[in-house]
Amino acid sequence: MTFINYASREINCKIVYYGPGLCGKTTNLQYIYDSTAPAAKGKLISLATETDRTLFFDFMPLELGTVRGFKTRFHLYTVPGQVYYDASRKLILKGVDGIVFVADSQEERMDANLESLYNLEENLQTQGYNLLDLPYVLQLNKRDLPGVMPAEELVSELQRKNEPVFEAVATDGTGVFDTLKAVAKQVLTELRKT
Repeated sequence: MTFINYASREINCKIVYYGPGLCGKTTNLQYIYDSTAPAAKGKLISLATETDRTLFFDFMPLELGTVRGFKTRFHLYTVPGQVYYDASRKLILKGVDGIVFVADSQEERMDANLESLYNLEENLQTQGYNLLDLPYVLQLNKRDLPGVMPAEELVSELQRKNEPVFEAVATDGTGVFDTLKAVAKQVLTELRKT
């Protein structure tokens, strides 16, 4: 559900990073924010309540060009990792244009990955979305840690629609921008169809 600002000739798109607690969603956003030129980004905002935290910021990537003469601005959000913050997760998904699911590659986190993925699908359905119809990328994070599952096993368990998959180490930026570019490209492709 893109927002078009005719006065500034901008198309605003919302990308949400979803996944289990401590999988690296915030680390992805922090790395992108720290690596983006100051003139191309807004402030990094942390919405913290007593029980959860959400990060977001907006930026205007220069290399992705325009859509029908409008500049594109991407708003990146993270959801709280724990499933019991479901109300916050649903609210953040409202008006989403693209989703990055950040999976924790550690074998002992597979149940948390699956629980979070099912939660994503349910929350999208309650808002009238279908994951299969949305721009979507799967990121396999924490590939640098010992005891990670083989990428093929993670993909067979977590891939939903032959979406692009990227191996990542968000702490050093490996795969972070590849993931973002892939979802942004899908969002722009959808925009150009309308």
